[in-house]
Amino acid sequence: MTSRRGFLKAGGLAVFGIGLGGLPTFVTQAAAQIKQPGLFKRRKTLVCIFQRGAMDGLMAVTPFTDEYLKAARPTLFMSAAKSDTKKSLIDLDGKFGLHPSMSAFQSVFKDGRLGIVHGIGSPNNTRSHFDAQDYMESGTPFKKGTASGWLNRAVGLLGHDTATPFQGVSLTSSLPRSFYGDNPSVAISNLQDFNIQMRGNPSGANMAAKSFEDLYDQTTQGLLKDTGKDSFEAMNMLKKMDTKNYKPANNAQYPNTALGNSLKQIAQLIKMDVGLEVAFAESGGWDTHFNQGTDTGIFARNVNDLSESMVAFWNDMGTLQDDVTVMTMTEFGRTVKQNGTGGTDHGRASCNFILGNDVFGGKVHGKMNELAIENLEDGRDLAVTTDFRSVFSEVADKHLGINKDNILFPDWDGGHIGMMRG
Repeated sequence: MTSRRGFLKAGGLAVFGIGLGGLPTFVTQAAAQIKQPGLFKRRKTLVCIFQRGAMDGLMAVTPFTDEYLKAARPTLFMSAAKSDTKKSLIDLDGKFGLHPSMSAFQSVFKDGRLGIVHGIGSPNNTRSHFDAQDYMESGTPFKKGTASGWLNRAVGLLGHDTATPFQGVSLTSSLPRSFYGDNPSVAISNLQDFNIQMRGNPSGANMAAKSFEDLYDQTTQGLLKDTGKDSFEAMNMLKKMDTKNYKPANNAQYPNTALGNSLKQIAQLIKMDVGLEVAFAESGGWDTHFNQGTDTGIFARNVNDLSESMVAFWNDMGTLQDDVTVMTMTEFGRTVKQNGTGGTDHGRASCNFILGNDVFGGKVHGKMNELAIENLEDGRDLAVTTDFRSVFSEVADKHLGINKDNILFPDWDGGHIGMMRG
């Protein structure tokens, strides 16, 4: 049973849009009594985007000089050569080409702000979406029962005396596996219409406000002072903001998509100074078993959304860009060879994107051998040459200053790959 103290602590709240009509009255009244301004100072923020469904890294960032890939994908292979009938890949370095629908990335890559890691994946060779996502989000690829997620552990390792319930925020309808744990974390699906619920109990949505009010009524003033004040202060700050009429800086144009809207709201939270340090968003639809398409189709739409959403967020940050790093992740990649329905099946390695001023950008990091069958994992997949923990820990260490990899990723003693500055 959840204790009153545990419930009132920031780590026991999930805030998300469930359409119950806004904040309960007692929360508003309690927050209004708190007068301390500027409780949370600006901090560096890591924004993680999970591409659920397993992105085809070989199509997003194609080794276009590889003849084996060309032969394995007779209708899916894309070239960097100019064509009158199809859009061509964007040549990054004479070897790798960016999908043409990711043209928004071209300028930040050229400016050295965007780095790409190819051949990234999990040492666990499962091709189950559920298991692979669970392992990646827990950060323990060979332990299924890990109670906490790696982003929740990251929040805990930041070690601030005054915690804010918005230290770790997921712009999703429920808390992702990455944020499971005892440290401050909330889920918000919509800043304009949110309510309160105990984390881990989505079935109790209709009872959430009443349960919280009951606990609040039973709480002594001393306990509230110790554990509840910061939560109410942050909620009050959020309630006062005109989130509906938010105007992005620098004429940033967010796509009107789930991901675009999530990143737009993360930008608002960063600018509100509510103490956000780790943010999470999702992008779905990457399980391209059939009709994957090339310069048009489902994959093209997805990578267009991803790149335009990330670049809009980056432009919106303006003078705050030094404080923000954005990193993508996906549970695994797709098969080298296309299948009989114009798609690709579950594979192993993929690629990810890291955007920030402290990234060694303008480069495709990692190791990829030519895609001859003898170099493929199980004779069919791009081999994992970079453990995802090498990249995730380096980004967290260099951007957030954590430097405790043995806690962030237990049972792992690998090294970094040198794709972050500092």
